[in-house]
Amino acid sequence: MTDSRVSRRRLLVAVAASGAVAGCSGVLEGGSGSGPSGGSPTGVSVTEALTDLSNPWGLAFLPDESGLLVTEQAGRLLLTTPETGERTTLAGVPDVYDRGQGGLLDVTTHPEFETNRLVYLTYSVAGEGGSTTRVGRGRLDRDSGRLADFEPVYTARPFVESTGHYGSRAVFGPEGYLYVSVGDRQFKDFGPDHVGQRLGDDLGSVLRLREDGSIPDSNPFVDDPDASDAVFTYGNRNPQGLAVHPETGAVWETEYGERDGDEINVLEAGGNYGWPVADNSCEYGTDDPVGVSHADREDVIGPVYGWPCGSGGFPPSGTSFYDGDAFPDWRGDLFVAGLAKRYLAHFTVDGREVTEVEPLLADRDQRIRDVTVSPVSGTLYAAVDADSAPLYRIAPAE
Repeated sequence: MTDSRVSRRRLLVAVAASGAVAGCSGVLEGGSGSGPSGGSPTGVSVTEALTDLSNPWGLAFLPDESGLLVTEQAGRLLLTTPETGERTTLAGVPDVYDRGQGGLLDVTTHPEFETNRLVYLTYSVAGEGGSTTRVGRGRLDRDSGRLADFEPVYTARPFVESTGHYGSRAVFGPEGYLYVSVGDRQFKDFGPDHVGQRLGDDLGSVLRLREDGSIPDSNPFVDDPDASDAVFTYGNRNPQGLAVHPETGAVWETEYGERDGDEINVLEAGGNYGWPVADNSCEYGTDDPVGVSHADREDVIGPVYGWPCGSGGFPPSGTSFYDGDAFPDWRGDLFVAGLAKRYLAHFTVDGREVTEVEPLLADRDQRIRDVTVSPVSGTLYAAVDADSAPLYRIAPAE
């Protein structure tokens, strides 16, 4: 870390509208219930790169920045050119279960996309017993405007009668494994038998898969006959953000709490993140804690940052670490899309010390669903969750 970076962090901490430093103890200080005020920081230009998107959910740039893939929850996959506003609706996309919080959800590219052209999608599907989260892949054929040879690679089990809490982010880690989040599907039996605490299925978990959907031999529960071999972490309520730290390679996760209790976590193999037996949420409509504090149990891992009950919460969705060149002072910082709080949160990160600083898009008063960094220009792009939504470009002011 350079001296200029250190001084910048101290300045940002001093002027932050709200913030927290949280460690493994699980003792958290969230932002105020009202959230930050004002617009974007000085030196930042915000423009609409795309307009009239229909509930965009996931964003993924092609590695050479020749296109941006955008999922729309109702089931469309778009290949767009943000510089010109052009877009193509790609064929070959699977049928999705577009109900409640379900539909076509996240999108990511294979680490070797430039040679294999593989695009991965997460989406909800219906079947016997209800619906669930699935991940599949196809090969991008730009000439024909389609995903060719699309195939499912993993289906979370079980199917349940719920249209909520599907997860469902997907990201490749530095070792080449695919991490996919699956929500707890809104089960309300807050106790040790809750699905989030059961290892025998995939609910309330982050899964780790090989690129073809098979299970890595190094997964933490492969030798447990009573556990799902795909599970990497559990005790996760509804994880809708996954991002890889650009220096450490650790996978960071964001998830919704019940009433408040939202979290930012650093994932560890086999880790139990507590939901719902250890949590900082309250039950909806009450001040009753859902579980004990993370600090009260030695068998769970507490968040590195959170919004405890009474803070007003944040509902965090997509998240990205900044690793571009457009904003050198932001390198290594974490950006988290905010739904109910309606802004793009900005955090400085020093090891496991996380501090919220001046936000972006707070003056737009719109639900932010996802955020990504362009791989060449280093500009930020943020998707708004609305029927007729813009995609914002965040670049240095000229």
